[in-house]
Amino acid sequence: MQRAALFRGGDAQMAAGDLGELLVPYMPTIRVPKSGDRVYKTECAFSYESPDSEGGLYVCMNTFLGFGREHIERHYRKTGQCVYLHLKRHVVEKVPGASGGALPKRRNAKLFLDLEISSDLNSDDFEYEDEAKLVIFPDHYEISLPNIEELPALVTIACDALLSAKSPYRKQEPDSWEEELQASKHAKTLVQLDNGVRIPPSGWKCSKCDLRENLWLNLTDGAVLCGKWFFDGSGGNGHAMEHYKETGYPLAVKLGTITPDGADVYSFDEEEPVLDPHIAKHLAHFGIDMLQMQVAENGLRDNDIKPRVSEWEVIQEAGVKLKPMYGPGYTGMKNLGNSCYLNAVMQAIFSIPEFQRAYVGNLPRIFDYSPLDPTQDFNTQMAKLGHGLLSGQYSKPPMKSELIEQVMKEEHKPQHNGISPRMFKAFISKGHPEFSSNRQQDAQEFFLHLINLVERNPVGSENPSDVFRFLVEERTQCCQSRKVRYTERVDYIMQLPVAMEAATNKDELIAYELKRREAEAARRPLPELVRAKIPFSACLQAFSEPSNVEDFWSSALQAKSAGVKTSRFASFPEYLVVQIKKFTFGLDWIPKKLDVSIDMPDFLDISHLRARGLQPGEEELPDIAPPIVIPDDPKVDEIRLLYFRRSFLAALDIDESSVMQLAEMGFPLEACRKAVYYTGNLGAEVAFNWIIAHMEEPDFAEPLVIPAFGEVASSGAAALGAVGLDNQPPEEMVAIIISMGFQRNLAIQALKATNNNLERALEWIFSHPDPEEESDPALDTMDLENNANANILAETGSEGPRIKDGPGRYELFGFISHMGTSTMSGHYVCHLRKEGRWVIYNDLRVCASERPPKDLGYIYFYHRIPS
Repeated sequence: MQRAALFRGGDAQMAAGDLGELLVPYMPTIRVPKSGDRVYKTECAFSYESPDSEGGLYVCMNTFLGFGREHIERHYRKTGQCVYLHLKRHVVEKVPGASGGALPKRRNAKLFLDLEISSDLNSDDFEYEDEAKLVIFPDHYEISLPNIEELPALVTIACDALLSAKSPYRKQEPDSWEEELQASKHAKTLVQLDNGVRIPPSGWKCSKCDLRENLWLNLTDGAVLCGKWFFDGSGGNGHAMEHYKETGYPLAVKLGTITPDGADVYSFDEEEPVLDPHIAKHLAHFGIDMLQMQVAENGLRDNDIKPRVSEWEVIQEAGVKLKPMYGPGYTGMKNLGNSCYLNAVMQAIFSIPEFQRAYVGNLPRIFDYSPLDPTQDFNTQMAKLGHGLLSGQYSKPPMKSELIEQVMKEEHKPQHNGISPRMFKAFISKGHPEFSSNRQQDAQEFFLHLINLVERNPVGSENPSDVFRFLVEERTQCCQSRKVRYTERVDYIMQLPVAMEAATNKDELIAYELKRREAEAARRPLPELVRAKIPFSACLQAFSEPSNVEDFWSSALQAKSAGVKTSRFASFPEYLVVQIKKFTFGLDWIPKKLDVSIDMPDFLDISHLRARGLQPGEEELPDIAPPIVIPDDPKVDEIRLLYFRRSFLAALDIDESSVMQLAEMGFPLEACRKAVYYTGNLGAEVAFNWIIAHMEEPDFAEPLVIPAFGEVASSGAAALGAVGLDNQPPEEMVAIIISMGFQRNLAIQALKATNNNLERALEWIFSHPDPEEESDPALDTMDLENNANANILAETGSEGPRIKDGPGRYELFGFISHMGTSTMSGHYVCHLRKEGRWVIYNDLRVCASERPPKDLGYIYFYHRIPS
């Protein structure tokens, strides 16, 4: 497209009437964004192109989806939508005489796009300039904006609303919605007591209850006290507030938030967070030098990590000059604010060939068959992320000659350095209470969450998560009768306990602990950390040892008894994921981390952990279910049932966004509501297929009638969707029970036992707390037929999950490390072995690793060695 041409093959200027006539055929397709509409004007739905990119971004004036130059034609061909708003940000050299200094503010008329400002440019020489124009396909007619007098009013309003719309990721970015703090009225006249109190750089605890979390320093007398319990998980007993009520000392600063840029200050009197313009002076009164407080690159405060500085330095390979890596497979990912757990896991996932083939190898097909809204499709977003990481398109080394050439020209083309996974995180964490937040998360939990989504969204005939799946044989033995029971379960991670009792440096650990306690008592800096050294063989031995079974009921004795359980591998996966169980809970129920060093091997052989099944001379426990326990208070079950009734009604909510998406295509509103309802809120694409299949029915446009809760037995099969074969439970009813926290097999058994009556099925579940482990073959068959992810099951009938068994010999190719005191805080880094050398992936920084800290990892990735 030629930027200089206003219209292809036309005059340079067009009369207002001509512009109006040109847009008349497209007016029905142009919408004004409403409250709740997501406007994607900063990122392409299929790639990481943006208005900053060379080709800019095209935003559909009907769906408000954004598309880069490579993908706009696909959307036009697929939808027939013709009118797009093209957005482009230019970097231009400042005119002579322009004042230098700070980067342009967003109120500058030349800046109207809600984009990030790059810090790579010299603000004294360059500035930004935004450009917007309407583009009409397929002839690529261009209408420059603003053109208020010449454009129809609807078009002007729509463009205005789109340009001023907020980013759909605004909730993910805490800095964007935090209110501006006001200076405290007490800051200027604050009186500080000359009581000789000096605050150490670490080892703080509440002076009244010894808590070490959520601590506040009173700026008047230097008292360190705990705050109250907050929604973000930080907790305390409110002693800081009690101290204010007793003394009237109004201001306190939160320890651990102090940096050269400021600190979190709270005014008890004003009852809100405030600014303290004199915070440096107030802190210096207690011996705290703000300029010495540093912030780590990932956003963590220095005081949060002071006791573990060596861990941060070793894992991030600080102090070593690391060579940056560029090109395919060496693309960094931006930290969106405690999203390093996601970055580390996805880097490891897309280093595996099976995931590369499934998503990047199938990218054209996935994109071509993507739903109406590709931002809400798992496979599309996985393919987009995989291509972004593996293509090398966003990991280009700076070229000296190119930089010189750009400086000589008017425009500056910024280098792409990494990708920002905002769209991916927004979708994959949708509805999850933890991953949708901005808090730090457990990388292991996110890995399992991702695998669950992969299995629920099959792509092609190959399911890439098969490479992680393995069977675990659990042998449970009654200690009194000596009889055994063998069961199998599916797993994806080998969880390895930390054998602290096997530490090889126990004397050093004891001496360090004594010094640490003395330093805390005397408020001195803590001694240099001594880390427990644990042999890997001891951890492997602890994994294989029997563990006690709590509340074990012996079918041989028909009574509760002592039982032990051992686990073995019934199959070995293609890729073995090993988690070191470093995290535990302290006596105060605060998650804590075991700071240990384990000599993880490069080559691992766990063949001796192969399951052997029932052995000669062993006698199996009788297959008898435990008796039904009737609660003393029958109201307990009534309360539970009431809760699930409400859960059921909530589960029947209709996704109005999908309804409106279908209604905008011209279908009757009531038909759209029924389509979304009968397809279980699975999205507009699935509902669209339902509409096509039911258009000829006489009651197609009749209002939706939802049966009462107790009527689902008789009419639920028809109302909730197609009934399974041989009167099997409808998949939608099964999904409702699963959403309440029950297992799939239990849901199917309950529905079959109650003739698909949802209310009675819930009652049946409560009266059968421990159903038989052996499932009905008919249930397995039905499960296979109704399961949308049938490809993850047995290839032949109901033989069980599909696995890739083989030898138990592995080679290490990657590991994820965690720095910090618990899963609620800290930072994650990933190391991967590529092309014969180790590479560190630290968010946007991708460098050749010089000293990979293999002994400090949290999650390890091993690949099977071919026999």
